[in-house]
Amino acid sequence: MYEDKTLICKDCGKEFIFSAGEQEFYAEKGLENEPQRCKDCRIANKQRRRPERKYFTTVCKECGGEATVPFVPKSDSGVLCSACFEKQKAAQAAAEE
Repeated sequence: MYEDKTLICKDCGKEFIFSAGEQEFYAEKGLENEPQRCKDCRIANKQRRRPERKYFTTVCKECGGEATVPFVPKSDSGVLCSACFEKQKAAQAAAEE
């Protein structure tokens, strides 16, 4: 029913394909307008709109190593580094089985 369409990106002017699969997805979601930007320009546009995330450094309550988190850590809450967090998550999953 759908056929690939060649569209022109409104930002960079390059041609891009609006595939039959993408058209079907748009129709399923009730989207009526075709995309106006190529994939690279959509990603770049999304990055411009999103505020840059700030990260904070603290000490891991488990191993004492450095933990970087996207929120201001409370001094009394205790934060885990990525490695300790993954270990804890694996241990909880094993306990639930």
